[in-house]
Amino acid sequence: MILRTERLVLRPPQAHDLEALHHIFSNTQAMRFWSHPAHETLEETQKTLDGMLWSHRETGLEFVVERDGVVIGKAGLWRLAELGYILHPDHWRQGLAREALRAIIDATWDKYPAQLEITADIDPRNSASAHLLAHLGFKLTHSARATIQINGKWYDSDYYTLLRPDPDGP
Repeated sequence: MILRTERLVLRPPQAHDLEALHHIFSNTQAMRFWSHPAHETLEETQKTLDGMLWSHRETGLEFVVERDGVVIGKAGLWRLAELGYILHPDHWRQGLAREALRAIIDATWDKYPAQLEITADIDPRNSASAHLLAHLGFKLTHSARATIQINGKWYDSDYYTLLRPDPDGP
């Protein structure tokens, strides 16, 4: 499945995406709130890409995000139905993540009609991501302390849920 928005193409990950994804996953600013440190080697990014390939086979909704033919990030359901996303900082604050996630959310409801919710978890220090999720209709359900350890330091998590819209609703 390929999703197209006004400015983006969301397509399945492919083996040749390694270097483009490494450009994102090796960026310390992009990875500041991610669940592991910025990648130092292509081998680290290869493991992430392998996970994306597996995830796409499982959900059909794990995507590389392209703008004007250039890979600028990844977004999708890495397992049913947990949303994950990252864009290179050069593409922040332009509404691109919202555009990509809206397409993925709509595709999730279409592909999985029995799926009642989509979840996401973020680092609570990531206010831009919290704002994005709220804008998309996600609700903060709970928070937990010391959930992820990166380079010997523990970080907290906020957990969000988006419920399937009621077709008979307002």
